[in-house]
Amino acid sequence: MPHIQLADDLPGIRGAMAFRPETAKPLNELVEVLMRGPNSLMRAERELIATYVSYLNDCYYCQMSHGAIAAANLSGDEELVKRVKADFQHADISDKLKALLVIASKVQKGGKHVTADDVTAARNLGATGLEIHDAVLISAAFCMYNRYVDGLGTVQPRDEASYRERGKRVARDGYVTVSQEYLATHPVAR
Repeated sequence: MPHIQLADDLPGIRGAMAFRPETAKPLNELVEVLMRGPNSLMRAERELIATYVSYLNDCYYCQMSHGAIAAANLSGDEELVKRVKADFQHADISDKLKALLVIASKVQKGGKHVTADDVTAARNLGATGLEIHDAVLISAAFCMYNRYVDGLGTVQPRDEASYRERGKRVARDGYVTVSQEYLATHPVAR
């Protein structure tokens, strides 16, 4: 049960964002740029970083939501998403993405855990400065999003299928577009 009065029909971050649309706008714009903006990392790769960090933070809603978006960007490959969460070093992803996941996992623990050797390893595998920057920022942002979702005790459905359709919509239409739908239909009740 949420710690404050949130819309009953909006699980996870959606309920929190509907509660305070003024903060939802910049949060959605940030995630839109990070996850869908121009980048040499594929959208699926960026979603896998968000999924993995959310998994490390034990945020069920975010790991399931972003895992579903990643799978939608991977032609429905939910098994790859599960393999990345369980053991990304042995998952069928690029060595560059593995190096970026190492960096992201260290940011999740604390930014000072990232070393020059971690960055050099990623660069040696082809990671650009933008890709390293965005892996760090995705990890840092999702630590914030995860704590937002869990800190308010939001509703987090356990039915994996409930995340699948929404994941496809966000992959297709984007975060800002999809969020405008629920923000417009839920009056602010504080």
